[in-house]
Amino acid sequence: MKKTVTTLQKQKIQGNKISMLTAYDYTTARLMDAAGVDALLVGDSLGMVMLGYEDTLQVTMDDMIHHSRAVRRGAKEALVVTDMPFLSYHVSVEEAVSNAGRLVKEGLAEAVKLEGGAAFSEVIRAITRAQIPVVAHLGLTPQSVNAFGGFKVQGKSLAAAEELISDAVAVEAAGAVAVVLEGIPAPLAAVITERLQIPTIGIGAGAGTDGQVLVYQDMLGLYEELQPKFVKRFAEAGQLFREAFVNYREEIQQGLFPTENHSYSLAPEVIAALKEKGDGYANRN
Repeated sequence: MKKTVTTLQKQKIQGNKISMLTAYDYTTARLMDAAGVDALLVGDSLGMVMLGYEDTLQVTMDDMIHHSRAVRRGAKEALVVTDMPFLSYHVSVEEAVSNAGRLVKEGLAEAVKLEGGAAFSEVIRAITRAQIPVVAHLGLTPQSVNAFGGFKVQGKSLAAAEELISDAVAVEAAGAVAVVLEGIPAPLAAVITERLQIPTIGIGAGAGTDGQVLVYQDMLGLYEELQPKFVKRFAEAGQLFREAFVNYREEIQQGLFPTENHSYSLAPEVIAALKEKGDGYANRN
C-alpha cells in the first residue's frame, strides 16, 4: 500500500518509528522501497553526493525535478519528499508556491521540504493551501551554511534552544505535516518531539524523535568527504565498489574478461563463409 503523509502521522500516534533515507535515482529508490523504508527524501544533498558541488547552494529546480522523477518511478510504496532548493522559496510567496507545484507536477513529488522556521510560516501556509504537503527543516539547515559559518550543531544555548522550539511550534501551526530536526542536541529534539503533534524526523538529533533520516551515501560509506559524528556505517560499500572496479580493470588487462561465458557464439558455417570472402568486404566501395 502506498504510504502518505497520513501514514507518517499514524506512525507517530502509534509509536512506530519512521525510517527515511535520501534517494536520487530509480535503481536506489527501487531497492530502498523493496526494503520497506517508509519515506525517500530527494534531498538537495544531491549537489554534494551526486554532482560534486562543495555545498547545496548550487542545486537548481531542474536538478531537483530530474532526480525526483527518477526516484518516484522506483518508489511504489514509500512516500517521496523532495527538497526545495536554495532561493526557490525565498524571493516571494507566489514563486514559492509555483516552484512547489513544479516539484509535484514535473518531479512527481508527494511532499516538498523547505528549510527555515517561523520566518517561512507564510510560505508554508501558501503551499499548504495549494494542497501540497510541506515538511519543515530546522536546526542545522545546510542552505544556511554561510550564515552559520559552517556545519555546526544548533540550539546549544538556552536562547537558541527556545528559538528552535518556537520555530517548531510555528511551522506546525502554519500547516507543516512533519519536521526534520538536524544537528541539534538530543534532549532538545526530544522536547520538540513531545511538544508537536506532527512527526519529527531526526538526523544528528538523537533517538527521541519520531523517525530518522540519513544520506544513504554516508550510511553505506560511499561518500568520505564529510563524516559527521551522527552517521553510522551500515555497510562499507565504498570499499566493496573500489575492489570491484580494480578487479574489473585488472581482468581486462590480463585477458581474463570477457570469457566465452560472457560472449555470443556464431554458427561455424557462418564463420567459414566470412573467412572465404576474406577482404571482399573492404573492396565493396
